[in-house]
Amino acid sequence: MTEKITRINPEQLHATPGYHHITVVEAGRTAHLAGQCPIGPDGDVVPGSYLEQADQVAANALVALAAVNAGPHHVVRSVIYVKSDDGPTLASVWARLNASALGPAFTTASTLLGVAQLGYPGQLVEVDLTAALPD
Repeated sequence: MTEKITRINPEQLHATPGYHHITVVEAGRTAHLAGQCPIGPDGDVVPGSYLEQADQVAANALVALAAVNAGPHHVVRSVIYVKSDDGPTLASVWARLNASALGPAFTTASTLLGVAQLGYPGQLVEVDLTAALPD
């Protein structure tokens, strides 16, 4: 279904650091992934830094996408949540996720949010993805 996804940056809007202002998907099947958290196979939040947790979130998201025969290039909407109000911290998580194997997911319509709290004690990062499934 990749050919049915169009990403647009109108000239009248500001330039972006890699994402697109608009993503258009022709009718088809979509997958709405639950928020992907930095939780390891043992069910516990992976301890560590923002970047270590971003790595686990990316790994978990790739597994979830693969479960529906999709990949990062099928993602049409992403929201990244970071438990911080520090701009450089948010930017470092954005950069880490973009440099990961999940990176193509963030070339679409994306939002990066600094938040006060996430769902698990010690959790610093979460990613919410919507994908247009391939035929």
